[in-house]
Amino acid sequence: MAIQLPFATLSHWQQVAFASAVLERMLPNYQMFSESSQFGDYGVLKNQLNLVWQWLDKQNPIKINVEAQLTKLEEQTPDPQAFDSFGVYPALDVCMAMMSLLQLIQSNGKDKCHEDINCVSRLSDNSVSYYVELLLIDEGETEVQPRHISAHPLAVWERETQEELFNFLKFAAENKRSCQLAKTMVLAEGLSNLGIEIT
Repeated sequence: MAIQLPFATLSHWQQVAFASAVLERMLPNYQMFSESSQFGDYGVLKNQLNLVWQWLDKQNPIKINVEAQLTKLEEQTPDPQAFDSFGVYPALDVCMAMMSLLQLIQSNGKDKCHEDINCVSRLSDNSVSYYVELLLIDEGETEVQPRHISAHPLAVWERETQEELFNFLKFAAENKRSCQLAKTMVLAEGLSNLGIEIT
């Protein structure tokens, strides 16, 4: 039940804004993992996302050295083999989504397959699906079917949030106010995409 949105209908700016807003919902998962495992610096990823929001502000545009940011990001990316907690997987998804977001900026709208934007959407959705599967197993479900996962409130919320965000940005003006509205929309519940409270 992967989310399929027609990203080709969005401008490059709208795609970057979409990916940034999706990442806002994922970022707390990295923070929680980082604090519990003593690995990585959440501040680096938060700063990178803030840079992208600044890049989206056409009134005061900034340049981003994507290669330098990708190098910094690599140092914060956990190796799942090195940790025995579930939290490493959503944390890894955050890092991979951030990498795709930075590459999306670098592509400057030339990625006609829209792989980077699709990747961000998919990684957030996958984080939720995997977490929901574990929740269902925890609740005693022996054979978790895809339909059980897609019917779970967290999975429904993920789909609805991405669709609402997409529909908003499709007609949004490419300015700072649209960025603020998109961010407010995805953080309205005060929860990450996994339902973790944002501190």
